[in-house]
Amino acid sequence: MNVSLDRQQQQNTYNSTYYDAVVVGAGPYGLSIAAHLDGAGLKVAVFGKPLALWRDHMPEGMLLRSFWWASNLSDPEKRYTLGRYLREQGQQAHDPTSREMFIEYGCWFQRHAVPMLDETYVKHIERQGQLFTVRLVDGRVIQSHAVVMAPGLYYYIHRPPEYQHLSPELVSHTCDHRTLSQFAGKRVVIVGGGQSALETAALLHEADGEVEVVARSLLHWLPPESTSIPFIIRQLRAPKVGLGYGWMNWALEHIPYMFYSFPRSTKDRMLATFHGPAGAWWLKDRIVGKVPVHERRQVEKVEEADGGVRLRLSDQTTLEADHVLLATGYRADIKRLPMLSPSLLAAIQTYMDAPALNSYFESSVPGLHFVGFTAARSAGPFYRFVVGTRASAVRVAASIERSVAQRK
Repeated sequence: MNVSLDRQQQQNTYNSTYYDAVVVGAGPYGLSIAAHLDGAGLKVAVFGKPLALWRDHMPEGMLLRSFWWASNLSDPEKRYTLGRYLREQGQQAHDPTSREMFIEYGCWFQRHAVPMLDETYVKHIERQGQLFTVRLVDGRVIQSHAVVMAPGLYYYIHRPPEYQHLSPELVSHTCDHRTLSQFAGKRVVIVGGGQSALETAALLHEADGEVEVVARSLLHWLPPESTSIPFIIRQLRAPKVGLGYGWMNWALEHIPYMFYSFPRSTKDRMLATFHGPAGAWWLKDRIVGKVPVHERRQVEKVEEADGGVRLRLSDQTTLEADHVLLATGYRADIKRLPMLSPSLLAAIQTYMDAPALNSYFESSVPGLHFVGFTAARSAGPFYRFVVGTRASAVRVAASIERSVAQRK
């Protein structure tokens, strides 16, 4: 894994002030986009710390819900897959994959496919004429024909307003913690009913925490693959793909740009309901009968009490806790990306605070692309997951390569 650049190293130093493309972010999407842009022969600058969200904001002991073979980052020739990494490490591929293993794989991918990564953060981006001016936190200024925003989830943490009057010592988001050791032996209420809520609850329970979960709906558990039915029959009924099981999952993965053609109402409905809160099947035995869950309940009132937190639920149950953990997800809102200048933000057409994108992930500002979670409102739920990296990288690289060629 690279550190901040030695400016004398030719491969990792940006001596020129002009680039065909700048990629902001070094998570799975940012690294994959950069690998494809570089593979297209474009002059690319990439900024960010590799897998920073996973390293600093996902809990130790976490397991990936996705299949291992659907957790690949993407390079043009498919050389740097998770399977290859595991073989080189002498390890057997299996589900579920650990957070630690995925981080190691992501950093290995970066070293091989995106060696030009600069771990400096971007401070400011604005449009000047036909180019973007990008200012880094260390004072360097570069210009680029195109910019790809791959900021990841951290900017989009959703903290419901009813908790904002409480201090961080009493209420925090699950994304605020890399380790949960500080909650050992404490009373913790987790608000949420998805994978993050349930896995955090399991980890805390196993670390001797006193945990309760409050979920707005009944818990939904993803089923394990049935082996009692012949494989061909299973595939015909509900094909297994990277997103899970079922023909809609198959369509989103194998026709990854079809979402753009749907009516807005259909898109909104799918985004609201498709791949909603659910726990992996391998979590069920770690929760059921071990962690109290208040299903179909909402928090009606929350207040500080006796140095802790008191919560009143919609069934009038009262819970007392030392800390409340919000597993309340993320909401894309580009106004929360501090590096985008006010003038640039004003020029970006949005829908429900997310950028309105064409089928090449390009915003209303020519040359400005958004990928990953930020793109889901336009591109579909497929791009909330690592499995969507290749489809987006192919399209973005093709768009920028074509645009650069036309400019020349």
